[in-house]
Amino acid sequence: MEKRLTTTAMLFSVGFVFMLVCAVGAFFYGVKIGSDKTEMKYASTAKADEEAAKLASTPYQQQDLVSFYLTVYSPYREFQNDWFAAMTKLSKGQDVDTEATFKKLAKLAEQKAKEASSFDMQKSPLLGEAQVGYIRSLKKFKEAADKATNANSNTNVIELYKIILNEKNYIAATDESLIAQRAYFYAMQKWAATVDPDIPSAYKTSEPISVKQWNSLPISIKNIIVVDYLVKRNELNPFYPHDLTSRVDEFIESGQASKMKLTTLNAIVDLLLNTEAVDLGDFALNKGRFYQSEVLPQLPFFYPETP
Repeated sequence: MEKRLTTTAMLFSVGFVFMLVCAVGAFFYGVKIGSDKTEMKYASTAKADEEAAKLASTPYQQQDLVSFYLTVYSPYREFQNDWFAAMTKLSKGQDVDTEATFKKLAKLAEQKAKEASSFDMQKSPLLGEAQVGYIRSLKKFKEAADKATNANSNTNVIELYKIILNEKNYIAATDESLIAQRAYFYAMQKWAATVDPDIPSAYKTSEPISVKQWNSLPISIKNIIVVDYLVKRNELNPFYPHDLTSRVDEFIESGQASKMKLTTLNAIVDLLLNTEAVDLGDFALNKGRFYQSEVLPQLPFFYPETP
């Protein structure tokens, strides 16, 4: 006899199948919800990472440049000014208590290196590079000063001056200082590009630079060309890079470059440096004449007239 399913069994089977379908549907719906939430989470994280990367790529705000100037650059310049004052006396053969002078300079270099280390500038790559360079420079200057302190007492000041110029620690200190200076001015140039869209965020120096090319450039670009050239010459001087920039502009504007048939920037810079025709403060004298409408960060060495 053929067995037939009772109504109760039939309903139970249909109900079981229905529950199974609902369970499978709920499972896949849950998977989709979870997937959507995960995607939203990672999308949010990716957006945050993108924003962080964007900020990291343009970290050169004016307050960063000012903070660097006050906490790193000023301590370094204080030492550098005293160093150059001592070296100038030696070069002129003036009577100097060399042992006491360089012992004081060694102590000052150590002190200023600590001051320059007191503020973390590493969030801004170029400023971080400049900070490390100035600290290394000060440490090398200390070693050079220690060497000068222990120089033979029979060595006259002119001979000592020449010895220092060729001493390995002094050469290393000069190199580190110039590289740090270049990084600082490159940071200023990147800041200027955020203020004025006509200023490129990156500039590759081409050789040689003609007078015509030079005249078409903003001061922020001119300054990085100058700091690059000073690195190549291993030329450390008491004046600022923009003092040299302004002397180049003055030399061209006066017609002297044309009269002397100097058609490239390198030729003009070499002449000015070799004849010691650049002085600290030249930029201040020429600022109103050449740079009244130029984009410059609010740093003391660009605004010496500000108390």
